[in-house]
Amino acid sequence: MMTAISISADRIRKAQEGDRQALEDVLSGVQDQIHHLARRILVDPEDAIEATQEILILVLTKLSTFRGDSAFSTWVYRVAVRYLVGAKKIRDRDLGLTFEAFAADLETGLVADPPEAPDEALLLNELRVSCTMAMLLCLSMDLRLAYVLGDIFELDHGEASEILDLTPAAYRKRLSRARGEVMAFTSDHCGLVSDRAKCSCPRRLPAGISSGRIRPGQTPNSAGAPEDYAGVRKRIGSVIDSLKTFELQRAVPWQRCPTEIRSQLTQILSPPL
Repeated sequence: MMTAISISADRIRKAQEGDRQALEDVLSGVQDQIHHLARRILVDPEDAIEATQEILILVLTKLSTFRGDSAFSTWVYRVAVRYLVGAKKIRDRDLGLTFEAFAADLETGLVADPPEAPDEALLLNELRVSCTMAMLLCLSMDLRLAYVLGDIFELDHGEASEILDLTPAAYRKRLSRARGEVMAFTSDHCGLVSDRAKCSCPRRLPAGISSGRIRPGQTPNSAGAPEDYAGVRKRIGSVIDSLKTFELQRAVPWQRCPTEIRSQLTQILSPPL
């Protein structure tokens, strides 16, 4: 887990004063958390990269406004959330996906006795991660943010409510609703969570490959995953029903900030010749 943002008050102060190395330290300290937040909220890799870069630029340009009234991590996540909620380009790309439509898609093209595919273990893991991430798009943005901050980043409810500008009671209500919707969907439609579900990754894989959503040799969502499909299936099967959905979402690997984003921002920080 990489949710913690730990940057000393001295480095923050020096960064606010324009110290270039301190500014780079701030970037290093927040970039992975911001990128993973963008990936879990937006899912699409290119959208997440674009959002990450713009959020990091906002962190740099607004850094002088941080007064220490809250934890620095809270301030950074608030900058990120306000961008994700307010950016018109993000709203325009919203597919309006629903759990009903997602369930219908999952159950289309299922194969009762699927043939073994080349690199099947890698492809099953990619399908598992991709589907787990995509299902959160069925949540409205406010519920998605509450869910990601609470159950994936596991932030304290007090900090999460401050990030979202909610009272703790309102945040708990929103998180509870998001949890309920995700748990209901996985309990009915995810073969990793429920033996009763029609869809399972092996049965779904041929359709995923045929549609081009899963591409042999490409694993953009599961690359670097610490667990394979079989390991995640075993772990989810070992916990009580109420924790299965939690474990499913937690098994999505953390996506570190791409090096090209850091390189571009470093160039921005470099003084003109």
